[in-house]
Amino acid sequence: MREHILATQLLATSPNPESIFKSPLVIFSALGAISIAIWWAPLASLFALALRDEQYTHILVILPMSAALIVMEWKPPAGRSGWDATAGSTALAIALLARAADVRLSLNILALVAWWMGAFIFSFGSRAFRRALFPLCFLLGMVPLPQLVLDPLVGLLQQGSTTSAHWLFAAAGIPVQQTGTLVHLPGLTLEVAPECSSIRSSMMLLVTTMFLAQLLLVSSRRKMAVVAAAIPLSVLKNGLRIFTLGTLATKVDPGFLTGRFHRQGGIIFFLIALAGIFLLFWILRRGENHNPRVPGNGSQNAGSTD
Repeated sequence: MREHILATQLLATSPNPESIFKSPLVIFSALGAISIAIWWAPLASLFALALRDEQYTHILVILPMSAALIVMEWKPPAGRSGWDATAGSTALAIALLARAADVRLSLNILALVAWWMGAFIFSFGSRAFRRALFPLCFLLGMVPLPQLVLDPLVGLLQQGSTTSAHWLFAAAGIPVQQTGTLVHLPGLTLEVAPECSSIRSSMMLLVTTMFLAQLLLVSSRRKMAVVAAAIPLSVLKNGLRIFTLGTLATKVDPGFLTGRFHRQGGIIFFLIALAGIFLLFWILRRGENHNPRVPGNGSQNAGSTD
């Protein structure tokens, strides 16, 4: 009799297998595993591209940053409705059709992100989707930009970096002339080639700033302001790098143009730009009347402005 009572209590407290399989997290995990199987080849190509080409290095940090934001701002889902299941299923179907119909990498990854969004709606509901809208849309950063878009961006960075370096040389009293992406110094001409445009560090700075803005700020206007500031700051830090290399080459040793500092010194100027971003965060946060975003309450203030 005692054993029967203990068995009854154990069954009452043990999780119901049927409820486990209806768990939103289990459903989302299953749909995520299915997506990995379906999009395995495009994902492998994407990460190979990110490791091979510095123009796409930032793609490697998008997924972990997005997942971190979702986890830190997570709230228990408020339940699903019939509309949530319909919307989620529709997004899943569209993503699957796009995967079957197109072989280009950009559209394949876009379809994968659409699948993840649809799986999130289907599993957790539209309310949870709205709360996690930014980190889910942040996943769009995994979509590799086509060269048709990337080449003009690199050109703008080249021109901006050349101009900012020109200003710095002039401010330092060094005779300088600029012709396109060429900087003419006494006895030396520097060319800001596409590979010197700092596209990798610029994209990393922009992505990092967006992540930190969502994490540390409440006001939408302040978030947009700090993200907008990251763009010219990225150009200025590359101009500073060109100015430093040119000054060292003309005043100290021409070997600086081909040495280790030229090849690996970019991280120093990235950290300088990041320090500027943190200073801007410090200034903007002082003006906010809300508590800093913490796990569990970030979504309450996500849409506030000042």
